[in-house]
Amino acid sequence: MSSTILRLRPLEYAHVLDLNSNITYVEKGPKSVILQENQKITHGPERFVIIPPGHYCKISNPAKLPVKYGEQASLKVGLEEIRLHQEPFSLYPGEILAGGVEKGINKLPVIPAGKALKLEALADFDDNGTIRVAGDRWQIEGPCTFYPKPECKRIGEVSPTIILKNSALHLKAKIDLVDKNGNHRVTGEEWMVRKLGAYLPGVYEEIMSVVQSYVLTQNNGLYMTAERNLTDGLGKKRLAGEEWLVTSSDSCTYIPECGEKLVRRVAITVLSKDQFCIVLDPYDSEGKQQRGKKELRKGPLSFFLKPGETLSGGIQNIFLLQDDQALILSAVDEFVDNFGEEPIQRKPGDVWMIKGPVVYTPPVEVEVKNLRKPIALGKNEGIYVQNEKTGEVRTVMGPQACLLNQFEVLWKKELSPIVEKMLMNGGCWGDGDIRKMAYFESSVDNAYASGKRDKTRTVTYRVPPNSAVQVYDHRKQDSRVVFGPNLVVLEPSEEFNVLSLSAGKPKKENALKSLAIMLGPDYITDIIEVETLDHARLKIKYAANNKFDYENGNFASETKLFSVPDYIGFACRNIASRIRGRVARTTFDEFHRYSTRIVKEAVFGVDEEDNVRNALLFSENNMTVTNIDVQSIEPVDTQMRDSLLKSVQMAIEISTQSIERAASHEARRHEQTAKGNLEKNKLQNEKAAESARMNLYELRAETAAVESSGQAKAEAEAQAEKTLIEGHMAIEAANLKAKALEIEENSKMEILEQQRKAEIEYMKTVNGLEIKKAKQMADIELKKSADLINAIGQDTITNIALAGPKAKVGLLGALGIRATLITDGKTPVNLYQAPNGAITPLGGH
Repeated sequence: MSSTILRLRPLEYAHVLDLNSNITYVEKGPKSVILQENQKITHGPERFVIIPPGHYCKISNPAKLPVKYGEQASLKVGLEEIRLHQEPFSLYPGEILAGGVEKGINKLPVIPAGKALKLEALADFDDNGTIRVAGDRWQIEGPCTFYPKPECKRIGEVSPTIILKNSALHLKAKIDLVDKNGNHRVTGEEWMVRKLGAYLPGVYEEIMSVVQSYVLTQNNGLYMTAERNLTDGLGKKRLAGEEWLVTSSDSCTYIPECGEKLVRRVAITVLSKDQFCIVLDPYDSEGKQQRGKKELRKGPLSFFLKPGETLSGGIQNIFLLQDDQALILSAVDEFVDNFGEEPIQRKPGDVWMIKGPVVYTPPVEVEVKNLRKPIALGKNEGIYVQNEKTGEVRTVMGPQACLLNQFEVLWKKELSPIVEKMLMNGGCWGDGDIRKMAYFESSVDNAYASGKRDKTRTVTYRVPPNSAVQVYDHRKQDSRVVFGPNLVVLEPSEEFNVLSLSAGKPKKENALKSLAIMLGPDYITDIIEVETLDHARLKIKYAANNKFDYENGNFASETKLFSVPDYIGFACRNIASRIRGRVARTTFDEFHRYSTRIVKEAVFGVDEEDNVRNALLFSENNMTVTNIDVQSIEPVDTQMRDSLLKSVQMAIEISTQSIERAASHEARRHEQTAKGNLEKNKLQNEKAAESARMNLYELRAETAAVESSGQAKAEAEAQAEKTLIEGHMAIEAANLKAKALEIEENSKMEILEQQRKAEIEYMKTVNGLEIKKAKQMADIELKKSADLINAIGQDTITNIALAGPKAKVGLLGALGIRATLITDGKTPVNLYQAPNGAITPLGGH
């Protein structure tokens, strides 16, 4: 039964479908409806839609109002309706609350001051007299409240852009429009807004950027160019492509207009009194640029380079030449040179030199090629100088200061890489284990310490002592020999004669490159192989002393020293051939016993008296071998070498064994002696230990006796001390208990005394309050009686006294006073002296 009754509370509604007519209508509360069999609830019960003040909602498919009860609502399908604050209402069948009940009620947008709301028309409509076409956009500026309309939608909010001092707003038009200043703008046009404050752009105005101003000082400027015809930030008209300069003399700050482009910042060019510069393509007095011309500007001066002007070589210092300096100049154009005593006509390409002391500023027609300073040369130092006109190269040696003229330059002398390496190593080059390389260490020059030679400096070489160096002059087709210790200085056309010597053991050809010949006395060491008459092959290591004989000052004798380039290999091959020939005629046993004599006979030969000669002379280069010594002989055959090794080893073993046995015998003797001493010391130590042990036992006995007596005495003393302490503690405890009891009793008495005092004070206070209350009540009764008498009045009381008893009783009753005291009717009632309760107000009886 309950399902057929629709109970609607206030502000509730439901949609009911009549199945017979197929009409859905609205039932609104408060009511209870009994549903028939042909009626059905399709929606609800639901609460009415309540729109508070300042809110709105959007209804889709709104109904055409009014709608009669029980009829189907006619809907505006596809449309929307905005409803503001109104009486609560129900939704008719087919109406939809956009967003639902919870999110469908929204606040009306409030646009604050300085901001705007951007809108777009969804359909053609009349907006308060303004015809809006679908797609139109506009904005509403605050402060105001926006009332939404179904024909438009919000597409965003617009916030103002603050234009500060020294800044501007760069805007662009999206379509043809009229800006806020009334200027017509075409699509794509850009402009600047410079007015300070907040700027709210229009709906079709696009903010490109906030442009900050350039601060101009005395030391900087702006190089601007125009990308189109425009009026610049200073109000001047500019053509497309025009370039100009903005400095602090024009404005302290500068904000470029749209179409202006900053090419670069330009710093001021400052010339001191000792500086100058050359400006290319300068401007004349009329402001026209002179292409291809040059202008000389001297300091003190400061200026900005205008567009198109450049500095040739930058800022240069005026040439202040000292007395030992010079300036090499070249003319690039024809002009009259007035620098000097007489004017000189200079032609392009002329080169001349100005010597100091002088102050010189080159004109624009002159190019400074070089500033010449004197080259200080010490002793044994030099340079190569070439004359550019003649090509001649000369050597200038110190000590002096050399100043080159305008036609002279430093010339670089090239050397072969092997010579460069040899000079860095003192005049030789080869493997590090070659003995003769140490002979050249004293000739290493510090000029080659960095590993790189200054090619303009003269090539020098310190010839080691007792050696000789040959230098060849290819221009003169001549040579010279320098003996050490001395310094070789190469002329521009001279080269060293490089010797390629044999080195190593055995000797290897071209193993050592050398600039010098060691004149000796020196020695040569080599290892050769020989074969004896009985076909025993041996390795002989020998050392031969050598020296060179020459006549100093005789060119032929000096040159002959270098006639054999590899004098070491030549001597070693000659000596080896002599030794092999002699050993081949000698047996191994004989050679083993007389090797030194045989070798000397082979090398030096014998005279007519069978005496060994004392020297071997090589006439090709005057080299003499004065002595030879055999350092070692080793068999080449492995078996023979092993046999010799075995025999040597056996001899060594025999000698070793004899030494070992003698040492062993001596060791055993020392061992027996040491054992005897050890036993003796052991017995002495045991004796001393027994004596010490006896003393120990005696001390232990004494210690035990002292320990036992001391313990008993300590225990007795401790017990007595304990008893004494316990007695003192008991006395102290009794005293403390007595003091505690006394304190406790005193505290109880004091607490009781305080309680009594508090009760007495309380009783006094209560009694005082009672007295005060009674006194106040009496005063109140007295005041009441006085007020009653004053209210009745003196005349009334007189009349009452004169009236009869009945009138008195009636009067008292009228006054609300009931008389309980019965009188005789003659005597008046004393109202003031009546006992309490004798006269009471009448309450009705």
